[in-house]
Amino acid sequence: METLIMDFINYLRLERHYSEYTEDNYLIDLENYANYCTTQRINFKNIKYQDIMQYEKYLNATGLNSSSINRHLSALRSFYDYLLRERVIESNPFKLVKGPKKPLKLPNYMKYSEFEAMLEACDATPLGIRNRALLELLLATGARIGEIIDLKITDIDLKNQELKVLGKGNKERICYFGQHCQAALENYLCESRPLLLKEKKSQMLFINHLGGDLTTRGVRDIIDKIILKSSLNIKVTPHTFRHTFATMLLNEGCDLKSVQELLGHVNLSTTSIYTHITNDRIKDIYLHTHPRSKK
Repeated sequence: METLIMDFINYLRLERHYSEYTEDNYLIDLENYANYCTTQRINFKNIKYQDIMQYEKYLNATGLNSSSINRHLSALRSFYDYLLRERVIESNPFKLVKGPKKPLKLPNYMKYSEFEAMLEACDATPLGIRNRALLELLLATGARIGEIIDLKITDIDLKNQELKVLGKGNKERICYFGQHCQAALENYLCESRPLLLKEKKSQMLFINHLGGDLTTRGVRDIIDKIILKSSLNIKVTPHTFRHTFATMLLNEGCDLKSVQELLGHVNLSTTSIYTHITNDRIKDIYLHTHPRSKK
């Protein structure tokens, strides 16, 4: 089973273009499942629905929350789809399984003033110029971190302020950016990137301090250091920029369908969670402006 798991992870990386973060989580989940099957003497190629229910109970007993359990089941559903494709099994029993209902968790987003404070923490060094371009692009496009670090120079159209990203399921979409992001990118490409490359050659847009390709972990580390330098008391991850992007657009009157397209969501229901945030903001505005609602 271990060989099949590694083949599956390679498939996710090379053909489905999953992020490094997702690959790592899926690998951990599948290794746990393999250990469970071995301990319980379950033939993973012929697992029964009842066995899957017992496994879900086992995950729950370990103290995992509903989101983590659903991620486990999603990893297994995808893994068995892969096994079916490779004709290792004849059917995918995980297609019949629905995970526990997840409690509504509103996305974490930041204020525009907090984003500006992060930009101010970026100095005029080659790394500071790169970091500013990275922050600008994350907020301007709402793209996933995996989509950003996979960008090549040829994916950027500075003149038309567009970039081409390869999203989940190998689907291409066009993202847009404004003049602030354009200026930051031009400065990075002209002044910073050649120095970071150190005479090396690379097609990738973003380069690390050694002249190699920037990774997901590298971006997380960059953001953590910027937050520390800016003295902001907030938690910011690469995905926070995506949440902030969607929230800002909806607050400014952008329709939900357009936000869905810009984010690359397959289902509108995935995008609709952001309406809870904007509805809370609308309620707050009402309570502070309506003469009969003020305290």
